[in-house]
Amino acid sequence: MPRVKGSSVTRKRRKKVLKLAKGYFGSKHRLFRTAKNQVMKSLLYAYRDRRQRKRDFRKLWITRINAAARINGLSYSKFMFGLKEAGIDVNRKMLADLAVNDKAAFAELANVAKQKVNA
Repeated sequence: MPRVKGSSVTRKRRKKVLKLAKGYFGSKHRLFRTAKNQVMKSLLYAYRDRRQRKRDFRKLWITRINAAARINGLSYSKFMFGLKEAGIDVNRKMLADLAVNDKAAFAELANVAKQKVNA
């Protein structure tokens, strides 16, 4: 059986990794071995942080809702409980947007929630 040299396949594979490593610092974008390690790590970070981003945004929305609810005399938990009791089904993303951009509408929701909590 003849010996096969896989230089074209190897070159293609290495070029693909080095292309992904473009912009990395130092030898991480020049040398194949370090570039491969960093690309693998970067892909892991990307996978992990796509999930982390969802958590971070939810935390941000809750913080904004809490701040606006406290301005209107409620804690976050009482505000959310009041909305649930009132049958108002608005997600946290929209509530946070109202808290930042439309304070009057948020105040109306807070009043509804306050009445349901006190009742």
